[in-house]
Parts: sequence; C-alpha cells; structure tokens
Amino acid sequence: MAIALGSRVLYGLTVVGAVLALVTLALMGGYDHIPAEMHSLRSALHWIQAVFVAHILFEMIFEPRRYLSDTRVVKWIFDGAILLYTAMLAIDIHQQVTAPVAAFLRGRYFFYAVMFGYSVVELSSAMMSLTRRRTNPSLLLSGSFIFFILLGSLVLMLPRFTTTPISYIDSLFVATSAVCITGLTPVDIAATFTPWGYIVLCLLFQVGALGVLTFTCFFAIFFSGAPSVYNQLLISDMIYSKTMNALVPTLLYILGFTLVIEALGAVAVYFTIPPGMIAGDGDKVMFAVFHAISSFCNVGYSCLPEGMANPALMDRAQGTYLVTCVLVVAGGIGFPILVNFKDILHVRLRKVWMRLRGKRSDCPVHLYDLNTKLVLVTYFAILAVASLAFFCLEYNNTLAGMTLWQKVVQSVFNSLTPRSAGFASVDIGAFLPLTLLLVMVQMWIGGASQSLAGGVKVNTVAAVVLNVRSVLHGSSRPRAFQRSISVATTRRANAVVILSVMSYIVVAAALLLLEPQLQPKALLFEALSALFTVGSSLGVTASLGTGAKIVLCLAMFAGRVGIISILTGLIRPGRDLSMHLPEENLIIS
Repeated sequence: MAIALGSRVLYGLTVVGAVLALVTLALMGGYDHIPAEMHSLRSALHWIQAVFVAHILFEMIFEPRRYLSDTRVVKWIFDGAILLYTAMLAIDIHQQVTAPVAAFLRGRYFFYAVMFGYSVVELSSAMMSLTRRRTNPSLLLSGSFIFFILLGSLVLMLPRFTTTPISYIDSLFVATSAVCITGLTPVDIAATFTPWGYIVLCLLFQVGALGVLTFTCFFAIFFSGAPSVYNQLLISDMIYSKTMNALVPTLLYILGFTLVIEALGAVAVYFTIPPGMIAGDGDKVMFAVFHAISSFCNVGYSCLPEGMANPALMDRAQGTYLVTCVLVVAGGIGFPILVNFKDILHVRLRKVWMRLRGKRSDCPVHLYDLNTKLVLVTYFAILAVASLAFFCLEYNNTLAGMTLWQKVVQSVFNSLTPRSAGFASVDIGAFLPLTLLLVMVQMWIGGASQSLAGGVKVNTVAAVVLNVRSVLHGSSRPRAFQRSISVATTRRANAVVILSVMSYIVVAAALLLLEPQLQPKALLFEALSALFTVGSSLGVTASLGTGAKIVLCLAMFAGRVGIISILTGLIRPGRDLSMHLPEENLIIS
C-alpha cells in the first residue's frame, strides 16, 4: 500500500516536474540572462532532476518487476542518461575529470537535452494515461490545443523571439492563429519576430496542422510501449486509419508525407527566389523553410516584408507562386488522399515488378476510394471555375499592368489561397464586389476533410449537393461514382452546414457590436476568415480592440477543432429513442 502510494505521488511530481522543466528551458532560451539569473534557472532544473532521479530509483528498487517489464526502450535510454549525468556530476564534485567524453557528459548542453527528452517522454506517457481513463476525445483534443496556444503565447513574448515587445493579447492572437493554422495577425510578422521567433512559429504550425494528438500519439506509441486496445481505437479514429494494424504505418505516412513535402517545397522555394531579393544564404534558407511550412500547413504567414505582395517577388518570381500553389494543394486535399495515392503507387509498382518476373499480379478493382474521387473532382472543379472567374473579373482591375502569364499565375494563386491559406499577392480591398463575394464563398467551402485546410470542407459541400440532386431526382439516397452515400454522412454534412451558418452569425454579430466604428464589410469578412481558418483580411485586424481579438481567437479555435467536436465534448449523449417513436413527415416546400 505504501509503495503504491509512493509510486503515485512520485509519478505526479514527475509529470509536474516535466512541465516545469520545459517552461524553465523555454525561459532560459528566451532571455539574455545575467549570470545570477541563469544560475537560479539551472538550480531549478537540478531540483527537477532530483525528482526525476528519485522516481527512477524508486521504481528500480521497490518495483523492479514492473520496471523491467516496461517496453519503453526510449524511457530506459533517458533514465540511464539522467542517472549517468547525476553520477558524472557526483564524480566531478569529488574529483576533477578532464577527459573530453566525461566533460561532455557533465556539460550543460547534455543536461538540457536529457531533461527535455525525459520531459517529453513522461508527458507523452501522461497523455496516453488520460486516454486509458476513457477521457472524452473531443475534450482531450480541445484541451491539448488550448495548452499549446497558451504555451506558444508565453514563448512568443520572450525578448529573444521578438524585435520589439508585443502585448500579451497580440501574442495570444498570433499563437492562436498559428496553432489553428489560420494566418490572421495583428502585427507585422516579418518586422516583429526574430529568426528564433520564426522557428517557434514553425513549431506551432506543425503542432496545429498535424494535430496535437497526432504528435502525442506518435510519441506515446514509441515512448510508452504498446498502447491498449482502447488507445488504438481512439487514435485510429482520430487519424482515420482503416484498421488498427495500419495505425503505426498511417502515423508514419502522415509524418513522412509532411516532412518530405515540406523539405521538397523548401528546396523549390529556395531556387525560385529572385537574385538580390534576400541578401544572405542563411536568410534565404530561413525564408524557404518558413514559407514551405506555412504554405503546406495552409497558414499564410510570411517572413518577407509585404508578404507575397513583395514587388520583387511579383515582378521576377512567378515560380515561387506556383510552388506555393502546389504546397497549398498538397496540404489542402487531405492525408487520407495522400495515403490512398501511396497505396495506388504501391500496387502499380508491384504490378510492374511481377510482370518483369513473368508472374501475374492481381490488382484491386477499385484503386481510388470514393472519398478520393469526390474530393479531387470537387476540389479542382471549384479551383478551375474560381480561377477563370477571377481572371475575367480582375483582368483590368487588380491584375492591370501585368503580363498575360502573370495574370494567369496570379489568378490561380489568388483563387486557391482563399480556400484556406490566406496568402494574398494583390490588394483584397480593391477587389470588385462580385470578386469579393466569390472569395468569401471559397473561404466558406475550404479544402478537404482531414486536411490542413479550413472551411466546411469540399466533402461536406459535395455531400450536400449530391443530396439535393437525389431529392430532385426522387432517389432515396445520394450517389456518386456508382456508390451510394450513407445517411449518416448526409446527416453530418447537413449539420456541419447549419452549424457553420449559425456560428458565423454569432461571430459576425459580436464583432459588429464590439467594433461599431469599423466598416461592416471588413468585419463580416474578418469573422468569416477567422471562423473558417483562412487568414485573409481587409486590413482591420490590427485596429481591433481586445474584446474583438478574443472573439476572433475563440472563432479560430472553434474553426480548427471543429464546432461539432466541441459540442460533442460539452453535451452528454442521450438515449436514442427515435427507433421507438412513430414516424411522421413534415411539410417541406
């Protein structure tokens, strides 16, 4: 009994210590400290280290069977690293050791790395423990986003990450926008943040884009051993894995696709930068990496002065806009489609290999999922119509004075990015009213489900349109590509559309009440951009008061996490009595 109580107490202290260790490391990196302050922070880390060592030794001495049966190899590595550092520290106190390896093992960088790694391992384990307690997945998702938003808002205020001090509400707004991959900002990103600030923003992009729980589940599976069946069901539902056997491969594919596409995008952006626009090679690399991550994650932040409207970029680098379009599309069509493409490529290559060996290879009848077909057709049909409409409407307006090639590229770019990315190379405020309406409709639609785009999603729009067609044709169910669409899918699509309209009305009304001195058109556009995580603006974000910024933060959070997910987490499920009640028809005209 006493051992079990001691184990629980030490585990709780270790989790708290892990959080404090990460905060302390952030404070150490965020400020230029005087020696006395740095000594205090290091002392705090050493006290946390003592808690970690006590927990490790307690498990090894009093719970050896449980400790040895633990499958977390990575935890063993960090346990050994902390014990090794502690031993080297004790040796250094009693006897000076000057060997290079020994000096490294008791050095501060090794200590910081070990403390960071051990803290991540323990927090991943704690997150997995929450899922074992049958924690509501929607609340878990919402809580994890809130945690990283608050953490990011504090880190972005540290002096080393900004060129000039910013208020907390602006830091909170930027952090919310980054984690919710929206792109709205009340400050000039290029002028406000340092290269270290860009790195923090990139990390927030990645956490928000892939999903906090995707990251956590990845770490938890590899750091916490084999997850329980409930854990596997929960994670597979979050990432839409077809089977539990495909859970780890799907996680690896998602992370692999992200890193490979962003790396290739960064290389492509680097080689399309016009000569003389950015001075040093280091700054070019920073811009290329930041821009590639921002584009693929559909954020829309740019560390370039004037953003994508930079004159040098507009005049001499149409290739950068094309690369950006490819990255935005890759992030906007959804991970399930990328995984489906991988499966198709695998089947094709296997078929070719079997033919070369003179053997017959059976090929699946349906290589493309219905979701893949529907998303690709809808996504690119909307893009084609929007690009053509933008080209015709803005030919002699915002596109005036450009060459034909520039007009074509800019039409595609400015028709694609309102779907979620939020980049703009021309003045949105100068759009014709009809063009602005077209842009707002695209902002509402967004990209594909399980993608990095916002909006109600093209899957939802396609399902609703197909349902309307089925009603007009007198069919009992909507259908597409020789497949019928389930009633549950149609009901969910209708619910998403209705909730999106209701939520937009609430957010827009709040902004109109809080900011009566600003143009209603700009506020209505801002509300749409925040709620559907687009990031485009008519230039009023910096003029908003604290209340309006908080409303937009809540809107961005709701748009990223999902209104249905939030309501599901807050409303207790009731008994389904519909099957036991008599059925009647309503008069729908």
